[in-house]
Amino acid sequence: MEEVSIIGIDLAKRSFQVHGARADGSVAYRRKLSRGKLLGFLASQPGCTVAMEACASAHYWGREITSLGHEVRLVPPIYVKPFVKRQKNDAADAEAITEAARRPTMHFVAVKSEAQQAQGMLFHTRDLLVRQRTQTINALRGHLAEYGVVAPQGRARIGDLAGVLEDVDSGLPGAVAELGRLLLGRIDELNDKIDGLDRKIRTSARENEETARLMTIPGVGPVTAMALQAFAPPMESFRCGRDFSAWLGLVPRQHTTGGKPRLGRISKMGQRDLRRLLVMGAMTVVRHASRRGEITDRWLAGMLARKPKMVVAVALANRTARRVWALATRKETYQVRTAA
Repeated sequence: MEEVSIIGIDLAKRSFQVHGARADGSVAYRRKLSRGKLLGFLASQPGCTVAMEACASAHYWGREITSLGHEVRLVPPIYVKPFVKRQKNDAADAEAITEAARRPTMHFVAVKSEAQQAQGMLFHTRDLLVRQRTQTINALRGHLAEYGVVAPQGRARIGDLAGVLEDVDSGLPGAVAELGRLLLGRIDELNDKIDGLDRKIRTSARENEETARLMTIPGVGPVTAMALQAFAPPMESFRCGRDFSAWLGLVPRQHTTGGKPRLGRISKMGQRDLRRLLVMGAMTVVRHASRRGEITDRWLAGMLARKPKMVVAVALANRTARRVWALATRKETYQVRTAA
């Protein structure tokens, strides 16, 4: 029997389906393994390619399997789905993963290190706390609005609601005032935790040479720079900056047929957190430029004269992504162009 050239694994919590294929694509074996027996089985196999979907726990298994001497390929789940034959089950998924990983034009996901995943967890934890703070603020504003207490939107105007809750002559029922103070305490607690994470992110971003270089780009702050390092694949894997912006989903979606190009809204593919941060940073640059009235960037000035601000922000985010690729690959800092 010929040696197995590629092994596809359908990941799960406890039960793993393994599909082995020879060099000609024929099936060598199909096996179902428990979590504790997976690494032992792969250690007994000769060095080959091991393919998995880039889903939960894939990076952990990728590091463990790489240490056994195998080459690991992580395939995006959206690229595996077309290879699933008829019925949806673990064996069919493992076979589809094997077929997808054997395609010569397939795009793979780089296996992340433990440090990269730790940075990603830091970002996601901060993002979760920010969402919880927003939910709590909206809940407080909504509850007090039922009693005629209305305050302007924004986290900075929570002090107006706090003053009403502390006023004994506000006319609010005692239970309402007590629950409102409970929500205010929760908001203060979340503020302290978010500020602590922000300090940690700023410190890490300044100490790291790559993130410090990225922060020289307008619209890229410490959070965005750390997220780029944690979530983006190596910039050397992209042929040019336009490929990186396309991976982020900041390019128009194509509906081209019969040689007639039709471009629509942005595709919104790739890592949505990075796309959101780049658009938010670009919107900050657009608002700042509009308020000052004097725009030194001729491209930005021309875009603002013709397009709505949100459209300009998305276009600027695309431009920022290309700048990120250029600085990361050339190991340079951003230089502001001066007018001739």
